[in-house]
Amino acid sequence: MNPRNDTEISEFLLLGFSEERALQPLIFGLFLSMYLTTVLGNLLIILAVCSDSHLHTPMYFFLSNLSFVDICFTSTTVPKMLWNIQTQSKVITYEVCITQMYFFVLFAVLDNFLLTVMAYDRFVAICHPLHYTVIMSPRLCALLVLVSWILSALHSLLESLMVLRLSFCTNLHIPHFFCELNQMVQLACSDTFPNNMVICFAAVLLGVGSLTGILYSYSKIVSSIYGISSSQGKYKALSTCASHLSVVSLFYCTSLRVYMSSASTHSSHSNAKASVMYTVVTPMLNPFIYSLRNKDIKRALKMFLGRATLKEHVVLRLKKCP
Repeated sequence: MNPRNDTEISEFLLLGFSEERALQPLIFGLFLSMYLTTVLGNLLIILAVCSDSHLHTPMYFFLSNLSFVDICFTSTTVPKMLWNIQTQSKVITYEVCITQMYFFVLFAVLDNFLLTVMAYDRFVAICHPLHYTVIMSPRLCALLVLVSWILSALHSLLESLMVLRLSFCTNLHIPHFFCELNQMVQLACSDTFPNNMVICFAAVLLGVGSLTGILYSYSKIVSSIYGISSSQGKYKALSTCASHLSVVSLFYCTSLRVYMSSASTHSSHSNAKASVMYTVVTPMLNPFIYSLRNKDIKRALKMFLGRATLKEHVVLRLKKCP
């Protein structure tokens, strides 16, 4: 097959998980419920942090940013998949596909950076508690988030521009439920060596580098916790890290599982199913992990929901008054 210039490409076909029509309503209902749970859960975390002045700290500032990114992360893939199932169409235009890939990479890398920043925040809080407020100043917190956004945007732009230079054959079927970077590169008919090198370099620099920083931070945290004499102090220090460590484990374990499975199997449909873990399931579970394991979040959520219920009750009473 002769490769065509990328300017001639008008659309791709997203094959999704299954070709069986009988399974489409089940898949639609499952992903719609997970998406709504993700948006609602992360939105409640953001509202709880914003409404409670006790949570205006670096730890919860980063958490609210992580929740916002998780909403955006899931929103780049699931709505389009739901729309395709509802309309019984697998078509995605070339422009939308590149845009979806750009934002997916952006929010995936941003998730990675924020988890690293949150690990550094816990490291400073436990290993240098007396200097915590000085080190983790509002200016530094805002700068860390801003730098994370800039680096993520630049990396995503680089990956997208590398894909734009590729030529594609007449087979434009993507065996996935979204325009995943590796799948796009595999479809190309032109030389993909530069793309693969950039992907590998980015995986080592961003993925392994961030994970190394997180593991180093927690190794120092564990050493500091062992130095605490009182059992109550140890429990308090561990409880402040438990939620974040659970989210980190979930995110990296599912991500590694996807890439290990893609290396060990040639079934692209199995890779698509494995990708659901870190693209949909992990953002959905994050609010539950933080709300169940964090007393401050539970208290803030109860206060926020209590105020919302009270306001609704007052409005209903006013409406009943003549």
